[in-house]
Amino acid sequence: MTVVSNVAQRPRTPVARFSGLAGFGAASAAAALIGGLGVAGTRAEYASLAQPSWAPPGWLFGPVWTVLYVLIAVSGWLAWRRAGWTGALTVFAVQLVLNAVWTPIFFGAGQYGWALVDITVLWVLIALTIGLFWRISRVASALLVPYLLWVSYATALNAAIVAMN
Repeated sequence: MTVVSNVAQRPRTPVARFSGLAGFGAASAAAALIGGLGVAGTRAEYASLAQPSWAPPGWLFGPVWTVLYVLIAVSGWLAWRRAGWTGALTVFAVQLVLNAVWTPIFFGAGQYGWALVDITVLWVLIALTIGLFWRISRVASALLVPYLLWVSYATALNAAIVAMN
């Protein structure tokens, strides 16, 4: 029986390792850009929604997401460096896509219910990614915890907006 290892997939040179970081940074930046384009000119829409008293001000989202996207990129890169492309990184990639499309669904299309479906599946995939990354790199896994916490908050906010509007 032949055992196939991911070791052959791991980057071997410093240039390859850091070009991987650039790739994960670009993927996170793409998700951020899609989200940013999805919210362009929507401050008035967000402000006009009936919201719970614990809803954050609109200006807070940009700084929080900037930090989170950096953590997401570094997390994916660390997992890739350790194990190469695995099923865990496929789950990571899918959650990043769901992250990117939430904003256009919520703000661009005004489909708050569908956005809630998206963010709920996103939450599950982030939690799954944390668990899968734990086996690969505990640091990569831990870097996603603030993301899961923020998405937990955002899911509750999305649900409240659905209920109130």
